[in-house]
This record gives sequence, structure tokens and C-alpha cells, in this order.
Amino acid sequence: MTTDEETTVRARPEPIKAVPVRHPGRWAAIAVLAVLAAMFVHLLVTNDKFKWSFMVDNMFRPPIIEGVLRGTVLMTICAMLLGVSLGIVVAIMRLSTNPILRVVAWLYTWVFRAVPRLVLLAVFGNLGILWSRIEFGVPFDTQLGQLFGIDNLQLRAFGFTSRDVLTGFVAGLLGLALSEAGYMAEIVRAGIQSVDEGQSEAAAALGMSRGQILRRVVLPQAMRVIIPPTGNETIAMLKDTSLLMAVPYSMELFFQLDAVGKRTFQIFPMYVAAVLWYLFLASILLLGQYFLERHFAKGYGRTERARIRLRTLGAEYGGGGGTH
Repeated sequence: MTTDEETTVRARPEPIKAVPVRHPGRWAAIAVLAVLAAMFVHLLVTNDKFKWSFMVDNMFRPPIIEGVLRGTVLMTICAMLLGVSLGIVVAIMRLSTNPILRVVAWLYTWVFRAVPRLVLLAVFGNLGILWSRIEFGVPFDTQLGQLFGIDNLQLRAFGFTSRDVLTGFVAGLLGLALSEAGYMAEIVRAGIQSVDEGQSEAAAALGMSRGQILRRVVLPQAMRVIIPPTGNETIAMLKDTSLLMAVPYSMELFFQLDAVGKRTFQIFPMYVAAVLWYLFLASILLLGQYFLERHFAKGYGRTERARIRLRTLGAEYGGGGGTH
């Protein structure tokens, strides 16, 4: 070994002794959370006020299951379908070049976002006060008959009482769907505006109509922005079906559980049963939202950058082969 090599060996630095960073605050927080969790579990197990056996015996009875399916789930689906459809229309009106359409759309979103849903449901539940009977035909037929000397002229094709149409389900559906449309209009508008205008200009240069551009170019790209808040709105709608007690609509989950609790004088166990039911239903929606977001996020963000990086590494070290 030469003198230069000996000098190089001596000058080589010693290996770094890395000391892991301590996190005493993190461990203290974990200890506090563990104590709180143990206290909560102890409360659930030892407090007989929960009456778990009574709760389990009553939360799966046929009226409760019917309230889950016909009231909560069906109302959520119908209200979201109507709300999303109407919200898309209102959002397109907000983005229109026609000032009248813009003003009407703004007024709609202003009213239905400002009024609480509980108040809306109470109003729609009592619309029968305004019209006891709704009839279709020639307006002012009685006055028209008097003008020509005909008494009691009836030029009405058909009619029905408001109670026959504005049932509890219909009134609740109108209140929830119209309110939801106000929020969905802003969500859809934000999603459409997030798409680069160059996309629309390129599609227009190819000869596509405005409807085709919206359906085939803008909305598919806007879905990445629209899906997350729409999922949150769906979960919020699921919970807001409990407000149908204001209509009132009896075929609903919370209404049925509350009725069982008041009839048996065991209100708290039934309220806990309602918490468990809503947790279960919301968890299903959260799972569906996760897969939808992952589907529409293809080609964007961290996942796509990682995929491109893997392809690049494969091309560099694998002789041009890609990864799958």
C-alpha cells in the first residue's frame, strides 16, 4: 500500500451514528387516547342504561327495516337523483351568456341555500293550505261564462285534491331535492370552471356543438372535482332524511326508532340504535365514494406521477420495457 493510499484510508470519515428523533408528545397523546378509549369501552360494557339486549331486539324489527329501505335509502336515492339533475341544469344556466338565465339561476341558489332544510320541509309539508284542490282547464271559466250569460260554466278537464298528491313522501322529496339542487349547482359550476377553456376551444375547432363539448369533453374532466363534494352531499342527504319528521313522514328510520322508544319508555337505547344504523349506512356510502374518486382520479395527481416515474425507470433499466 502506497503512502497516498494510506492517507486516503485515514482521511475517510467515520460512519454517521444516526440517532432517531424522539417524539415524547406523540407517545403522551397515544397514552391519553388509550385511556379515553378504555374509559369509553368500560362505559359501554358496564352501564346498564344502554340496554343492549332490548336495543338489538327492537332495531331489526320489520317496521324499522322498512323505514331504512323505503324511507332513508329510497328517499336519499330519489332526492340525490333529482337534486343532481336539477343542479346540473342550474349550473349551466349560471354559466350561460344569457343574463336572464344567470339571474334566475342565482336567485334559485340564493333561496334554497339560505333557507334551512327543516324549514323547507315544514313549508312543503303544509302546501295543502294554499291549494285545497288543484284543477286543470280553462282559467277564469266562471267569469268567462258570466260574460256570455252562462251560469256555472265549467271548462276544467280534471283535478285532484292537494292531499292526494302532496303526500308525506312527495313533500319530503320536493323539500330535500330542491334544497340539494342549490348546493349541487355550485359544485357542478366549480367543476366545469376547473376545466381549461382550451379544451372547449379545441373541441369547438373540431366542429363539436356546445352540447357535445359539455357531455364529451368538459363534464368527464370536471367529474374529478365534482365527485368528492357530491359524495359528501350524499352522506349529508342520508342524515338529513331524519328531518322528515317535520313533514311528517312516518315511514322513515329515525321516526320509527323514536316511536319505539317513546312507546316503550326506552328512548336512549333507540337513539343509540339510530346512531348505529346511520354509521352503518354512511360507511357504505364512504366506501362507494372512495372507489368513485379513485376511478375518476386516473391520470391526475400523485398516482399518475408515480406511474409515469415507474415507466421511466422501466425504460432506463429494462431496455425500454414498460410496467403494468
